[in-house]
Amino acid sequence: MRIWIKSGSPWVWLTAASVSISIIMVVGLLMLIAARGLGHFWPADVHNFEYRESDGQTIKIAGEIRDSERVATQQIIDSGVKLDSTEQWTTRYLIKTGNRELYGIDFRSLLDPLISQRSQDTEVMVLERREWGNFYGILKQIKVDGKIIAEGNDSWDALQMQITSSSDVYSTIHDIEQGEIGSINYTLERLRLKQRSLELRGEDSPEALGKIEEERQSLQSEYKLFQKELKTHYTELNRASLVAETIEGKTVEIAISKVVLAYRPNGMTIFDKIGFYIHKLWEFVSDEPREANTEGGIFPAIFGTVMMVIIMAILVTPFGVIAAIYLREYAKQGPVIRMIRIAVNNLAGVPSIVYGVFGLGFFVYFLGGNIDQLFFPEALPAPTFGTPGLMWASITLALLTVPVVIVSTEEGLSRIPKSIREGSLALGATKAETLWRTIIPMTSPAIMTGLILAVARAAGEVAPLMLVGVVKLAPTLPLDDDFPYLHLDRKFMHLGFHIYDVGFQSPNVEAARPLVYATALLLVLIIIALNLTAIAIRNRLREKYKSLEH
Repeated sequence: MRIWIKSGSPWVWLTAASVSISIIMVVGLLMLIAARGLGHFWPADVHNFEYRESDGQTIKIAGEIRDSERVATQQIIDSGVKLDSTEQWTTRYLIKTGNRELYGIDFRSLLDPLISQRSQDTEVMVLERREWGNFYGILKQIKVDGKIIAEGNDSWDALQMQITSSSDVYSTIHDIEQGEIGSINYTLERLRLKQRSLELRGEDSPEALGKIEEERQSLQSEYKLFQKELKTHYTELNRASLVAETIEGKTVEIAISKVVLAYRPNGMTIFDKIGFYIHKLWEFVSDEPREANTEGGIFPAIFGTVMMVIIMAILVTPFGVIAAIYLREYAKQGPVIRMIRIAVNNLAGVPSIVYGVFGLGFFVYFLGGNIDQLFFPEALPAPTFGTPGLMWASITLALLTVPVVIVSTEEGLSRIPKSIREGSLALGATKAETLWRTIIPMTSPAIMTGLILAVARAAGEVAPLMLVGVVKLAPTLPLDDDFPYLHLDRKFMHLGFHIYDVGFQSPNVEAARPLVYATALLLVLIIIALNLTAIAIRNRLREKYKSLEH
């Protein structure tokens, strides 16, 4: 036994067991997140319940079973609910009832012993709406301009046609408002700032102001044309409506322009449900959020996260590599350099919120404020760069992750054999040429390793971003067709902050919970994709320069 212990085999097995347990825990966590998040998009059946309330009155409830749990029967009785049950455990269901404008809530809890009857109706439809959440009921009529155009069995096909037409009009309105009109408003603001700049410089001659006014009038004319077109589209959008009946027998009229999707889950085949599931997944990753971020997609958050990480990587890589080269190749090794290395290592352990406070104080208020004073005085007192935005968020995260790149690059430089440096110098190359043509290419795998670690940490950071640029909902993306195309001064959405906002700030927690899991899974997948890309580049570079190391 002593010989076996001294051989080191127990520690090998212990290490292998620890790694295996860690991998199993990570995979299990990802599977749990995937099951909770991806299951949200599957079209659940709608059940009709007859339920006896505590006052003895029987009511009708329709909705989806979102969750269930086993609760001790005695605990329920102790809470004041009368149960005629001898079972030790009772099942409690969480039902998504929708119809928020009628009930005031989206979810209800039902106890199994108090459910007198449960059934399913293939005619029950689910409406996904732009506001007020889902609606559950039976379709009765379709109206256009107040006149009934379809009812009974013909109304379902007519509803689908009206939803398609309404969605096309809605997309046209969105494109005009966000595209053409948005571009006109942006150009008008640039003209206003240009005129203000001329006034500050004392160059506001009648000719210059006349030219600006001419451009403004031209833009105003275009704006009026688009406004007329929008008015026509809005009139067309509000023509159609549907009449539906709830399970209690209430008749409700809903504007079809407010409906995003209509489907009958109880009558769908397995292939219909698979097609619906794929459609909902695509909507989740490609659409904009709705209903306080609890419905729709998260494309702006995906775009903002990837854009911020790319800009951060562009900033942190050269700065970290140059710092590492100076510390390893040029600086005289001594107490000062050792203190700098200790400081760099300590920076890696500083809480991220401290970087956020520093970024807000130094980058946003001090640096951004001075940039506004020097280059954008015409916009003051409204800040341009003196406010949180994409650039300051990227620089703050670059500062947060630069110690990782420095340490990784230094480790790579230390592994380059001294004979390679001496051979290059002996052939007549300067030290700078040796570094640029030989040492840095051979160190590139280590640089990519540092970048991988930096991306993995930066993509998941939330605390500093809350101070330097991230918002709950960004009206426009930081990349568009307006010059200079990439707007580093704009605020943006981020997946990590989106998870925090939906999970802890949402007014409808039960509806938001599945989206927290789905967004978390997507964030993990994006980090994995970014890392795999960097790993592939690193492995290719490592193979390329492997022969030189030997």
